[in-house]
Amino acid sequence: MEHAISLFVRSIFADNMIFAFFLGMCSYLAVSKDVKTAAGLGVAVIFVETITLPINYLLQVYVLSPLNLGYLSFILFIAVIAAIVQLVEMVVEKFSPSLYNSLGIFLPLIAVNCAIMGASLFMQQRVMLDPENVKAIANIGDAFAFAIGSGIGWFLAIVALAGIREKMEYNDVPKPLQGIGITFITVGLMALAFMCFSGLNI
Repeated sequence: MEHAISLFVRSIFADNMIFAFFLGMCSYLAVSKDVKTAAGLGVAVIFVETITLPINYLLQVYVLSPLNLGYLSFILFIAVIAAIVQLVEMVVEKFSPSLYNSLGIFLPLIAVNCAIMGASLFMQQRVMLDPENVKAIANIGDAFAFAIGSGIGWFLAIVALAGIREKMEYNDVPKPLQGIGITFITVGLMALAFMCFSGLNI
């Protein structure tokens, strides 16, 4: 249980998908213009990761590894992610059309969000680690903890950036830095701040 909690906390702060690995940057930068839309996409990413990563863990441990089919992991992981994203897209379209319209093309693009695929590939690597390693994923509980933590980390990153970008609309940003320029600087400073967590032995 302690190991799962450690994985959960590390995946939010120390191993944040955005600030530690810069995965999922395309939708992160494009959809972080207002907090409501960013939060909607963040919740969708949490849901998709929480469902797909444990399924991919079970595939890895009980199908791919015993049968020496590791070379099929990319295909199977992508198929699982795409299926869950399709389900999320249908649910969002039915129950929140306004959010569906505001997310636009970026909702189906969750299927190729490298943060979600990256989490599954990190899981695949960490299954092979020594169980005593703080990053090891030894059972399905660890896989759930890592999945939820990774999703929450991505959610916090995109909502925080959206809040900052909304505030910056009222600030006098120098003309050469307006738009994507000041956004890159902001993301860099946020990444530096999150590096403070990298040395923690949680």
